[in-house]
Amino acid sequence: MDQPLFVIRGMFAHSTIENPLIVLADHIIGVSNGKIVFFDQADQLDKHLQPFGGRSKVSLTELKRGQFVIPGFIDTHIHAPQYPNSGKGLDLGLLEWLEKYTFPTEAKFKDLEFAEHVYEKAVRRVLRNGTTTACYYGTIHTDACMKLCDIIDKYGQRAFVGKVNMNQNSPEYYIETAEESTSETERFVDSVLERKNQRIQPIITPRFAASCDDKLMNSLAKLAHDKGLHIQTHISETKDEVAWIGNLFPDHDHYVDVYDKAGLLSKRTVLAHGIYLTTEERKIVKDRECGISHCPNSNTSIRSGTCDVKQLLDEGIKVGLGTDCSGGYSTSMNDAMRCCLHVSNFHAIHTEKIHISHREAFMMATLGGAQVLDIADRIGNFEVGKAFDALVIDVTKEGSQIDIFENDTIDDILQKFIYLGNEHNFTRIYVDGADVLPMLLKGSQKS
Repeated sequence: MDQPLFVIRGMFAHSTIENPLIVLADHIIGVSNGKIVFFDQADQLDKHLQPFGGRSKVSLTELKRGQFVIPGFIDTHIHAPQYPNSGKGLDLGLLEWLEKYTFPTEAKFKDLEFAEHVYEKAVRRVLRNGTTTACYYGTIHTDACMKLCDIIDKYGQRAFVGKVNMNQNSPEYYIETAEESTSETERFVDSVLERKNQRIQPIITPRFAASCDDKLMNSLAKLAHDKGLHIQTHISETKDEVAWIGNLFPDHDHYVDVYDKAGLLSKRTVLAHGIYLTTEERKIVKDRECGISHCPNSNTSIRSGTCDVKQLLDEGIKVGLGTDCSGGYSTSMNDAMRCCLHVSNFHAIHTEKIHISHREAFMMATLGGAQVLDIADRIGNFEVGKAFDALVIDVTKEGSQIDIFENDTIDDILQKFIYLGNEHNFTRIYVDGADVLPMLLKGSQKS
């Protein structure tokens, strides 16, 4: 069914391949059937409206100073079942943290009532924070992962959802065999694909090399190849983890080689963290066109390390941002941008390297995330033909932590939003041209 054209006039900010941040003062965007049909200077409005019957036939929203539109945020790495642990359990390092906090929580998702309760809260919170696309890890439980898909669909978010695979070096109460893991993953994939929902896609999810043997990783790679699926996993998050992988896979050259020989690396592979990748490993990652999900909040909160994201970008590796709930204590991509800037500053202080700016952080939270997920042809900026996934921001709204002054430029206002913005600044959250915010607020009132 055709949807009527609507137009927004005002300030816009987005990224392109050539420029990490473009701020446009007086522009118009036209959206019909969820897609961007024009994006131009405001004085070209009447020209673009002629094919649609003129101004009387369209809905026109004019933004005031302090209001602007940006692409929807893209979280390239988040563990939905870990949401109950957000803000706690950060006293331990990664491997201890998994044993004490993470695995016991994830094991509870065998109970579908518990899963529904948690996922309802998690998806609402993530979407309310402006994340229009999320790349989720679930648990090993297929039916619980399908419940996560149900809730994502209910609230209109765009997402990749993965049934986690782990058949070794895992607790007895939370583990599967290679055969079970493969067959259940195939069941999950087929169940999601049968729904023919273009917004929600399955993603193959070996937790990390330590929890999957060669047999399982090989079978998952084959499944991904046969069905054209995305893949997500972890890599080089801590020094202890890297050493452990070296001991578990002594016949491989390094951590990246484990995944490469298993057939898990492609342009649709999302590698979370990548803090300790060597020069040789980074070259393979680039050559295979994999993407890195940089998770700065998590990396500092559980003291994993600080990723030199500037180096990754300079080497031409695709980089997006991830909140990595609950290693990261916040599901906010504003927080991810801020933490990314802080981590880059730490590197600049200690190495005298050039730090990234708010422009690169913004790009990684939007177009960079789309590139990592290999969907930059569909979302990530305001190019004509792409889906309209966008956030309407109001820094003057009640609850905002941002004050603007007469001498603040439009770039100043955007930079203030990156450093000070929160959910109170979002007045509309569009996914595929539909404003999902009213549904979120309605759900919040019921809970």
